[in-house]
Amino acid sequence: MAYRLMKGNEAAVIGALLGGCTHFFGYPITPASEIAQGAAYWFPLSGRMFMQSESEVSVINMVYGAASAGARAMTASSGPGIALMSEGISYLAGARLPAVIIDMQRSGPGLGNIWPEQSDYNMVVKGGGHGDYRNIVFTPYSGQEMLEMTRDAFEIADTYRMTVFILSDAYIGQMMEQVSIDGPVFHGKRKDWAVYGDAQSRNNLITSIHMNTHLQKEHNDLLQSVYKQVSADLVDYETIDTDDADIVMVAYGICARIGLSAIRVLREQGVKAGLFRPKTVWPFPACAIGDLAARKTKLLVVELSSGMMADDVELAVKGRTEVARFGMVGGVTPKVEELVQAVTDMIRGGRDA
Repeated sequence: MAYRLMKGNEAAVIGALLGGCTHFFGYPITPASEIAQGAAYWFPLSGRMFMQSESEVSVINMVYGAASAGARAMTASSGPGIALMSEGISYLAGARLPAVIIDMQRSGPGLGNIWPEQSDYNMVVKGGGHGDYRNIVFTPYSGQEMLEMTRDAFEIADTYRMTVFILSDAYIGQMMEQVSIDGPVFHGKRKDWAVYGDAQSRNNLITSIHMNTHLQKEHNDLLQSVYKQVSADLVDYETIDTDDADIVMVAYGICARIGLSAIRVLREQGVKAGLFRPKTVWPFPACAIGDLAARKTKLLVVELSSGMMADDVELAVKGRTEVARFGMVGGVTPKVEELVQAVTDMIRGGRDA
């Protein structure tokens, strides 16, 4: 087993190589630039393709083209860049093309700043482009998970012919920690639907346009059936000290790490607190959160946004328990003491955490 001290951004590049990614198309943007930089170095050395484009709009269309030809293709960016890719992401979904995209979230709207936020949640989880489509969305909270989730994303993308997002944040991308480079190595296989430019694939057609209402309906019905299967197969989450908890924090990314420190302090103080960490936010672990609500466990949603994930938590809860929101924006992150105080206030009956 090999260990190395690296940033989360660097770990993602190693994960992509282990996942069998063959093509990386990128355009640098803080705080995701080290991903493109690492890919520019490691991909050619590994016999893979790296190309820097002139814009994010070009990048996502290059991903579309490579995926159409059967490649395992990816890109990485941050909020402003992902916004520019939205039309292309919708086209990927419409053409049922597998791809992997890393979103290293930073503060917005607009240019905002380079500090972490989680305000791309709605854009990525709900689908930022037009049409009735979904992305599979993983939420790592460590360098190790950046490697593992990126590695696994390519197999998952190929299996369901969908875009897989790694929805992270600036702290996870920039934080250096020990990462184990171990586990399976994946390699892509020939895809019977792709266009390889040979006799076998001559009749294949990659398109997202169906100039007939009935054909478009059939296509959309197919997409929805795939999304239903993904919802049954891929929900993932972690629970810590939730079995006897009176109150549970719901958080992902850097907020989950801060929340974990907070519940340890609270447990030392005799407060039965736990942590629920979604590893997928689409499909969203609504049933598991609903189980907590059915036990009347209070929930505190901690996120670096105005409450985007909290909306999904409240939908899952269906009014069966108290849900409080602790959101921070602008690149400011909560302190452990602030979360401890928020939980204490809820335990004492205060609704405004």
